[in-house]
Amino acid sequence: MSDGPVKVESNGDYPPLPPLQTGVRGLCPRCGKGRLFQGFLTLRPSCDVCGLDYSFADPADGPAFFVICFASIPTVLLSVWLEVAHQASIWTQLFVTGPFLVATCIPPLRPLKGWLVASQYFYKAEEGRLSRETATD
Repeated sequence: MSDGPVKVESNGDYPPLPPLQTGVRGLCPRCGKGRLFQGFLTLRPSCDVCGLDYSFADPADGPAFFVICFASIPTVLLSVWLEVAHQASIWTQLFVTGPFLVATCIPPLRPLKGWLVASQYFYKAEEGRLSRETATD
């Protein structure tokens, strides 16, 4: 018995699709045909092909965290190399490392967010819950 309305999500007609196959391309994690995004990073309310409700998805700051972690290392290395090898001025640093930082941060955001959403669907991720044993006397 359930305590409330039950969401019916039958995957009978839809074989499981790998998150890398669908999410990185911004496609629906269930059918692989509908679009996941409206705009650059805004998730659609639901799939326009199979009707999957995307309200289950909560990638939060995951994509930004991964991008910062991976983009900062090459950017810092470039900046240090420019300083050590060429004694670059602050303007050179701004005009070289600034665009490099933007180029390594912005493009991977959408594929990473799509991959995280598709992974949440594929692995049926849910909010964590505490399990407490009840004492019986």
